[in-house]
Amino acid sequence: MTDGNRAASVRRAVFLDVDGTYAHHGVVPPAHEAAVREARAAGHVVFLCTGRPVSLLSPHLTAAGFDGVVAGAGAHVTVGDDVVLDIRFPAPLAARAMSLLDAAGTHYLLETPEGTFARQSAIDVLAARAALSSDPAFPHLAGLVDIVAALTPLEDLSGVGIGKITAFDGPVSMEIIAAQLGDEVAMFPSSIADLGVGAGELYLAHVNKAEGMKAAIERLGIAREDTVAFGDNLNDLEMIEFAGVGVAMATGMPEVIAAADLVAPGPDENGIATAFAELGLIDAGPVAASHTATP
Repeated sequence: MTDGNRAASVRRAVFLDVDGTYAHHGVVPPAHEAAVREARAAGHVVFLCTGRPVSLLSPHLTAAGFDGVVAGAGAHVTVGDDVVLDIRFPAPLAARAMSLLDAAGTHYLLETPEGTFARQSAIDVLAARAALSSDPAFPHLAGLVDIVAALTPLEDLSGVGIGKITAFDGPVSMEIIAAQLGDEVAMFPSSIADLGVGAGELYLAHVNKAEGMKAAIERLGIAREDTVAFGDNLNDLEMIEFAGVGVAMATGMPEVIAAADLVAPGPDENGIATAFAELGLIDAGPVAASHTATP
């Protein structure tokens, strides 16, 4: 990582994690959307860089306009309308993963760029969780509402080309399932509470957001030192460490904060807009009156 004080005239590539970074409980603060529009108008390129597949990026998350997406935690990358990276589970590995999850009695979603597929029984369980978001005790479940609405029911999942698997409401921990699958697969704990013991994400071990960033900037001809990455959770660590400037949200995991060059306020305090101004990506204004600090 390098000094954050790059000349304002340098074209930079900015990568934004979605949940807990660009969006707060599934809602994008207006100041964040405005900051993205202004940064792009100034000549910078801005990407969403998310664990979600593109099929679960609802219109309000993409409304600001982006130059591309790193989705599936690095498995699928688009620059403009071009797909520059698309990594899927090998079919035998996908079949073994589903067999283990079915044997454990765990519900799951199969995430792909084309759609996110699940059996109706799994959709029903997730919809019941999403319904709890109307209770003030469960605001963190609000993001599930859009996810449930975007799911495609499919009883025979054998032909789905999987980018990532999200599991929930199972009695067996994802650490055990991942260990049974071997070194090809890694596990990330669920970032949403109240989804059960067996909640988490299974992904190909060689895939991460930094690899997606590399594919995007190679296509654009932008140097690594001219990249900025924002994140809050453990699946953001590689991109925070890879970026020219890594920015952690103050509400994020301690490991992410420790790895970052800058710490910005959480999304509930317009942290993206604050940090964009401090980094010279947009003009400083009232929102930039400096919550950002070095860790």
